[in-house]
Amino acid sequence: MEESLSNLQNFSCPMPISHHETVLIGHGSGGTLTHDLIRNLFQKQLGNPILNQGNDAALLKLGQEIPEGMDLVVSTDAHIVSPLFFNGGDIGRLSICGTVNDVAMLGALPKFLTATFIMEEGFPLTDLERIVSSMAEAAKEAGVQIIAADTKVTEKGKSDKIFISTTGIGWRKKDLQISGQNAKPGDLVILSGSIGNHGIAVAEARGNLGFKSEIKSDVAPLNGMIAELLKNFPEVHVLRDPTRGGLATSLVEITCQSQLGIILEENAIPVDQDVRSACDLLGLDPLYMANEGKLILILPQEFAKAALSCLQNHPYGINAAIIGRVEEKPAGQLLLKTPLGTSRHLDMLAGEMLPRIC
Repeated sequence: MEESLSNLQNFSCPMPISHHETVLIGHGSGGTLTHDLIRNLFQKQLGNPILNQGNDAALLKLGQEIPEGMDLVVSTDAHIVSPLFFNGGDIGRLSICGTVNDVAMLGALPKFLTATFIMEEGFPLTDLERIVSSMAEAAKEAGVQIIAADTKVTEKGKSDKIFISTTGIGWRKKDLQISGQNAKPGDLVILSGSIGNHGIAVAEARGNLGFKSEIKSDVAPLNGMIAELLKNFPEVHVLRDPTRGGLATSLVEITCQSQLGIILEENAIPVDQDVRSACDLLGLDPLYMANEGKLILILPQEFAKAALSCLQNHPYGINAAIIGRVEEKPAGQLLLKTPLGTSRHLDMLAGEMLPRIC
């Protein structure tokens, strides 16, 4: 039987507390070392009543954990960012926020997560504890619980430090209709803040910039801001977080789903000057840089200004801006109007701008 985090019960027999400094192959054996790691590190940080039941799976009851009259929303993700720690975040915070945000982008309320940790033999336990602590803090901020998890250990050299895979579970009201295919002609496009910060923060942590900056990753859980938005504006048509591939790729996806066109105003797109300078230095386009704490909002024009104000009143939406408009034509295409009055056709990101970014 595979050993999962939820397998650990409150045993009456004493279990030794290891004094190892790194992950050992034995930590993945399912035996004493595994139980020791789970009890003294993972459960210490992530424990909650559901996880602590000690079963191989979590039981969620309709009408109790899952309210009646709701649609279930599930998302799964994997996180292989390099380096593991960067200005503004780390792989732990990223794994929670990324999954929470994916669930929230359908207008759902994220509630539960599962997590799998694939660790390389020799990985420092101090780094592991720092990552799990970061996950606990992000989960608390987002108001979610990790209800089931698993650990695996690979031989040294067979993986790279640590990978984290997560699944998010939430629900939304049945009458909500939020999807990339629901954009309508005349809708306005709102971006919740400056783009490119996450991609540049990770690049700097790798030593790719050649200089030091104060640029921080924007990694953040957006479900609270989205819940406030939908409470006041249920007319929202589309929500999307522009992560890998950046703003341009996400908007192209939406044009393809809705078979409509989107016209962007380049001057209206918020980009921090430090990020723009770093992109110029590296020959990168901020429109294609990864983000981990921004959302795209598309809704009818009559609600746009009030919705913009709602976002700007939230800490994660202070720099929100209206950046474009949905049109019938060119169907399935994204156009950028430049300050010179010309138009530039934007495609999806081709290839990989920065690998292992999230």
